[in-house]
Amino acid sequence: MDDQELRRRFATLTTAHLADACIRARVPVRCVSLPAVVPGGRTAGRVCPARHAGSVDVFLEAFEEAAPGDVLVVDNGGRRDESCVGDLVVLEARAAGLEGVVIWGLHRDTADIRAIGLPVFSLGALPTGPRRLDVRPPGALESATVGEWTVCREDLVLGDDDGVLFVPAARAEELFALAEGIRDTERRQAEEIRAGVPLRRQVRFDIYLARRRRTPSLSFRDHLRTVGGAIEE
Repeated sequence: MDDQELRRRFATLTTAHLADACIRARVPVRCVSLPAVVPGGRTAGRVCPARHAGSVDVFLEAFEEAAPGDVLVVDNGGRRDESCVGDLVVLEARAAGLEGVVIWGLHRDTADIRAIGLPVFSLGALPTGPRRLDVRPPGALESATVGEWTVCREDLVLGDDDGVLFVPAARAEELFALAEGIRDTERRQAEEIRAGVPLRRQVRFDIYLARRRRTPSLSFRDHLRTVGGAIEE
């Protein structure tokens, strides 16, 4: 899936749809709660990883290797005692053709970043930048850890108001097709609720309760699969 196709299809989906698709496809759900600096911000692209050690040079080097449409994924170890990305890095990312910045750490220059308009996701803001300069770790441009997940250039990153999700690029077509089916089912269910048909009736909840009395091990998720419901995956 190329960059344009990725962005076109993600425009009609959410990270929640894709997370449910991962569950259905038995792909690990690699997500993290990172809010957008500008509410409503969305980003989608290949991971461009960079592990921060106190200096912006690692980001500038990452931009040298990045392709248009990539998303800078910054690993600052989730630190909350310093910010690691400011307005100049975000401006440079936009100039390099990147689609966004995801930070496992903090940012600063919030007003300027909002004015720039490039989607940025982070743990929050803090006025001070780094007051350290550590030894640069090996493979600083090969992978990044975000939350409990380590990602690399073979991954895609998707972000919206629900947070950030990573999926393997090699399985993007499969996952997007599943997500689109889940989206369509949920839209139909929502329309029927608005039209006066309760969700319980749509998913035949009375039948599920009767079946569960006979088979206590029956899960609601198993029942949903038999009736075409998608509210849990």
